[in-house]
Amino acid sequence: MNISVLGAGTWGVALARVLSLAGHQVTVWSAVAKEIDTLAAQHVHPNLPGMVFPEEIRLTKDISEACHDIDILLFAVPSVFVRSVAAQVRPYIPDGQVIVDVAKGIEPDTLYTMSQIIRDELNRDGAHANVKVVALSGPTHAEEVARDLPTFIVSACEDLEAARLVQQAFVNTCMRAYTNEDVLGVELCGALKNIMALAAGISAGLGFGDNALAGLITRGIAEMTRLARMMGCQEQTCAGLAGIGDVIVTAGSVHSRNRRAGLLIGQGMPPAEAIEKVGMVVEGVNALPAAMQLIQRYQVQMPIIEGVNAIINDGLSPAEVVQGLTNRQLQDELNWKEHK
Repeated sequence: MNISVLGAGTWGVALARVLSLAGHQVTVWSAVAKEIDTLAAQHVHPNLPGMVFPEEIRLTKDISEACHDIDILLFAVPSVFVRSVAAQVRPYIPDGQVIVDVAKGIEPDTLYTMSQIIRDELNRDGAHANVKVVALSGPTHAEEVARDLPTFIVSACEDLEAARLVQQAFVNTCMRAYTNEDVLGVELCGALKNIMALAAGISAGLGFGDNALAGLITRGIAEMTRLARMMGCQEQTCAGLAGIGDVIVTAGSVHSRNRRAGLLIGQGMPPAEAIEKVGMVVEGVNALPAAMQLIQRYQVQMPIIEGVNAIINDGLSPAEVVQGLTNRQLQDELNWKEHK
């Protein structure tokens, strides 16, 4: 296949390499000229040590060139740039184009997922109503994919033919893809798991151990499932790769920038300073405004997410939030679906 990757961050570069080694013709575009120049000159990525970038991959700073005559257009830009990049590609792609999004987040105010943002922005000209957008999600760290370590992902789209096309693209790679028609559930989990990873990092920064982490992950999945049900998503999605799988890997891994930011916050660093120290996009922070709006819209109680928001945006200390969580009204675990 001819595949173009928009974005030359760690995830975009790792995916481009995997797809190229599988025999696809791959092009990488970035709006950051320095990223393209570094890849062209050195064939390495500064945040993926030890990975050699294949010379066969075409590099471009021209987005129209990246969009020309391709089977799959893959969005690998941070969530806050998905809408603007979609606007840039609109004049250059045909109706019916298969697009893959790997960013994870929800847009504040519109409460659109990434695939909904792409569709909304592309169809502003009334000529892209049939674009097929696939959400590619799951427990995936670029650092491991860049080393060809086994990885499991889910290709989600209401159009199963498009989902299967993307699934097929990863045959003969280190990545095994499953399909799922519950694209909203997949994207919701992908956004919320980053907030859970912030919570896990804060817990570790406070000196808590494995018991707290396991409880946090379990109750976090319960919160995500509660909201997903209210939004018409499938509970099984929350128990799958995009849900519990992604929460586990993001909450517990040294590769997780969300966990790293939370760790620093738990150790006493102000949130803004912690985010700056991580030095890369902390998507869990970006997801908080939309998550709080969803909580309000669906009148569902999500105490962990509300607690993280209180720390990041309201100035409460992690210790205060932990005390509030542990002193909540007692409940029966088996009846959690019935309790807001």
